[in-house]
This record gives sequence, C-alpha cells and structure tokens, in this order.
Amino acid sequence: MLKELGIPYPKYGVARDVDEALGVAAKIPYPLLVRPSYVLGGQRMKIVINDHELERHVLSIFKHMPDNRVLIDQFLERAQEAEIDAIFDGDEIHIMGIMEHIEPAGIHSGDSSAVLPTFSLSEKAIATMSEYADRIARALNIRGLINIQFAIKDDAVYVIEANPRASRTTPFIAKAYGVPYLNIATKVMLGTHKLKDFKMEKKLDGYAIKIPVFSFEKFPKVDKRLGPEMKSTGEAIYFIKDLKDPYFRELERNRSMYLYN
Repeated sequence: MLKELGIPYPKYGVARDVDEALGVAAKIPYPLLVRPSYVLGGQRMKIVINDHELERHVLSIFKHMPDNRVLIDQFLERAQEAEIDAIFDGDEIHIMGIMEHIEPAGIHSGDSSAVLPTFSLSEKAIATMSEYADRIARALNIRGLINIQFAIKDDAVYVIEANPRASRTTPFIAKAYGVPYLNIATKVMLGTHKLKDFKMEKKLDGYAIKIPVFSFEKFPKVDKRLGPEMKSTGEAIYFIKDLKDPYFRELERNRSMYLYN
C-alpha cells in the first residue's frame, strides 16, 4: 500500500527459514532489524550486523515460534524517530499530536522519552509526516484513531509502521493538551459524530515529555540495555516551559549513548 501511495519505507523481506533469511539479507544492506510476525512489545526483535548473527537469531525465533514468519527490515542507522496520533472520520483528519523521540530509532517507542510537540525536526519533515498520515488514513478507510511511527534520516521521512488503534501515547497527548480525545474518537468510531462537531483547542504552555518507567529493581537479572524489545512497565508525564530545562537537556545529552555505542 505504501508503494502505491508513493510513501518511502525501509527495504524489507519475509523469511520462513534460515536460507530465505540469508537470501533477503543479500538484497538489503546490514544492519537489519529482525523480528517474528504478530508479536507485541518488540518481542524477540533484534538488530543484527552480519550473516552469522542473522542465522543465529532466526534459528532462535523458529525454535520458540516454529510456525511463525520472520520479518527482516533495513535498519536506518542514526535516524530520528517520531510518531503521529490522529483521528480520521472518513472525510477529515485531525492530528492530535506529533511526538519526537529523544532516543534514536532502534529504541522501542515504549522505552523512548518523547517530546510533545517536536523540538528539532524541520518544518518540511513535520509537513511530510502530516501528509503521509492523511494519505494512509484515507487508504485504510478507518474511522477513529491511528498511530503512525516514522524514521527521519537526512530530512527524508520513512514510515516504520501504522496501527489503526489507540496507542499508549493517546491518553498522554489528551492529558498534555487538555482535549478529551478518547471521548471524541469513540464518538467518531460509533458514527454518531464528525470531527467538525468538536472544538479541539490545545492548551500546552511549553512542552510535555513522555517518560518511560522501568522496574529493573524487581527484575534484577534483566538486561538493562535498551533496544528494539520493550522493557518499560509504564510511563509518566513531565511538563517543561522551554528547551532550556535541565531535565530535558540531560535527556538530550544522554542520547549520544545510543548513537555512538
């Protein structure tokens, strides 16, 4: 569908065994993002950098999920990640919010600190994401909520995934902007209302940061390094007046830990 819509996306392939996986890897440059189909929270998702790692991880996936398929995507190194939550009523789309992740693409969205509204993305990238969201919502012909995740590299915007449902960021955006988006989206889904029936005035002085909450003290043997498999157990909201806030500056400074490791 993305190809028909002219929307960029990372190169990808699907494999049912190790040989097929190696065949896909021969056509897509490393590093690769490898994951089983139909899982939540990035379960058994891993970034691999060569044939040996790919073969070992694919065998592990099929050992635990023998009837599954393996999805293999090109991993866009050092890309920024952002996501849109929107409501579509069949005629109009309303962008509830665009959140920019502080951590780079490759850290699961549930484990990323995300800033609402965006703080460093270009106007071109923001406009492109909004346009792609409109195209995707219309092509899917949804009624209600949709969450779309993007990778931005060299100001080019790629779609990572689109989920026609409420995401974990929907209540976050509703609280940050003071708009009852869940109530509105439900009425749109029921077909009793259109977006034009609502006044949605966003009230946010500054920025809101979605902060992942971890429970590593309860699971001491868990690997604390963040990656594509989700490890957070909740989230909190933190409001700042501007980007000079010390907490935000510390988060942004720590981003380099993921970029250059």
